[in-house]
Amino acid sequence: MSNRKMITAALPYANGPVHIGHLAGVYIPADVYARFQRRLGKDVAFICGSDEHGIPITIRAKKEGVTPQDIVDKYHEIIKKSFADLGISFDEYSRTTSKKHYETSQDFFKVLYEKGKFTEEVSEQYFDEQANEFLADRYIVGTCPNCGNENAYGDQCERCGTTLSPSELINPKSMLSGNVPILKATKNWYLPLNEYENFLNEWIIEGHKDDWKPNVYGQVKSWLNEGLKPRAMTRDLNWGVPVPLPDAEGKVLYVWFDAPIGYISFTKEWAEKNGKNWKDYWQSEGSDLVHFIGKDNIVFHCIIFPAMMKAHGDFIMPANVPAFEFLNLENDKISTSRNWAVWAHEYVEDFPGQQDVLRYALLSSAPETKDNNFTWKDFQTKNNSELVGIFGNFINRVAVLIHKYYDGIVPQGDANSPELKEINKSAKEISGFLENYEFRNSLTALMNLARFGNQYLQTEEPWKTIKDNPEKAAQSLFVGAQIAVALAQLCEPFMPFSSEKLLNMFNVQKQSWSDIETQSVLIETGHKINESSLLFSKIEDDVIEAQIQKLEDTKQNNKKTNPNANPMKDEITFDDFTKIDLRTATILEAEKVEKADKLLKLKVDTGVDIRTVVSGIAESFTPEEVIGKQVMILLNLAPRKIRGIESQGMLLLTTKADGKLSFVTPDETVENGIEIG
Repeated sequence: MSNRKMITAALPYANGPVHIGHLAGVYIPADVYARFQRRLGKDVAFICGSDEHGIPITIRAKKEGVTPQDIVDKYHEIIKKSFADLGISFDEYSRTTSKKHYETSQDFFKVLYEKGKFTEEVSEQYFDEQANEFLADRYIVGTCPNCGNENAYGDQCERCGTTLSPSELINPKSMLSGNVPILKATKNWYLPLNEYENFLNEWIIEGHKDDWKPNVYGQVKSWLNEGLKPRAMTRDLNWGVPVPLPDAEGKVLYVWFDAPIGYISFTKEWAEKNGKNWKDYWQSEGSDLVHFIGKDNIVFHCIIFPAMMKAHGDFIMPANVPAFEFLNLENDKISTSRNWAVWAHEYVEDFPGQQDVLRYALLSSAPETKDNNFTWKDFQTKNNSELVGIFGNFINRVAVLIHKYYDGIVPQGDANSPELKEINKSAKEISGFLENYEFRNSLTALMNLARFGNQYLQTEEPWKTIKDNPEKAAQSLFVGAQIAVALAQLCEPFMPFSSEKLLNMFNVQKQSWSDIETQSVLIETGHKINESSLLFSKIEDDVIEAQIQKLEDTKQNNKKTNPNANPMKDEITFDDFTKIDLRTATILEAEKVEKADKLLKLKVDTGVDIRTVVSGIAESFTPEEVIGKQVMILLNLAPRKIRGIESQGMLLLTTKADGKLSFVTPDETVENGIEIG
């Protein structure tokens, strides 16, 4: 086993915050593993960063009326802070829009190109003539041939879940202009994955059948059994890493080509800052490369990226890819688009100082081999019953009793006491589980040591024996102190904030893992400990109910056909409605109101009379645009003065997704003054 560990965590996509599914399925287990390897004395590089290219980011940018850079700048900072707040101990957290990443990914592409590893293929793809650009699959909508959904995307129908290609859509349209796209020939560079089947079969199917997780091994075997096909490594887009060839204008590297290279470019950034040689971690057989990912990324990390590295020729293959399954929330699939999630940055705000509670709860429910479920009630139980009732209770009893009976001085005890062997046993158990990526079992082993400590104190009862058998009381609290310090040391990978508090409480330094596996005494007789403080506090029902209600509100909002719609106003009676006089009308004249950027002064023919209306529509329409427009007017609204002009009525308008106003108008031109209702 190598002394050098190159540990990567899947790059979070910078079009939204991080949620508990990401944390449980990638980042917390990766952090536990990295912290544990450091405690073993290994040379660790724990690397991650924001994935900032790809179609979803450009779609979000267009929807919000900003640039893709604006989107990634916003979410990169939110994600980075969330990880720091939760103690994810990356050695480097960077981003794929960095200069070093552009250079590294372009250099990687050029090496493959110069070695003749790509094939150039011309294919016909949809092109929007008005927007003057090729359309990625997600920029094409049409009718699903399977279920008839008229808003299916070019890669998938989100109603029935069918995987599609743009050519299968009925009546395809461009999301950019709304026009029918044309097919146009374009050249891209493909990596012939079929040429790497023998290598992948030998390396994974034969080489890792005994040590890789069944879910990873099985998925890779299935892909290889079906046969691999060439895959385009470039795209016709204007957002991404430009293809570094003279005849590739308007083309970028496929996001799944450049994203995993981010692991390498970010390692370079870290190495330069810390006087390291990045090649020791990526190009030396003395290094173990481990990818932590979710199951949806298995194909990219176990087939495409290894094929890329094999084609390049200078890189080691991953020693393991311990992919996790998915975490559900309250028995429903976590969904960013439906806002069905517990967001990391919101948790930190709602539960200040309780980062380790979330880390513990998510690790204990980690979806290691199958999908698992997170509920707020289970979260509460894990905190109140396990962290407070078992772990915290034991620590508190030991610290309080040592202060009460020995003025905070660790009493005399027998270093050969058989109970102390439980510490060494637990440390070895936890170590074995972590080396095999069994995080739930390792956490159970940690808690079992706390359970053992509680049972030991309950049996020994030093609060009773202190009177008639002080030597026994001293021995039991000497042993209790050793177990408490062992827990302070062993819990660090899992609950780093609590470990820091405990090390301070017992006035000790962090020790190597091997010391805890072999030494009987971790804190000497006569050692002075500091005042105790509660590690964990009980979480009350009202706090949990508030979180459940937040999810219930989300569920109700998701029932809306338009999630952005405002809540319904208070009910009115039919008699209230009959008082409203809505009419068709036509705008005859329009002019801007002086010193008022938003206001237009309109002369309107209502069919009943010609009257003046002042309307705040100047940011959406010019005066010339609205003259002759047939509109709907609330006729019997009491007049009021706006900027010194008496306004007699109100026009009906609505706000579009881009923030612009739109008139509510009849389908066809009708006479002015016709009542609506």
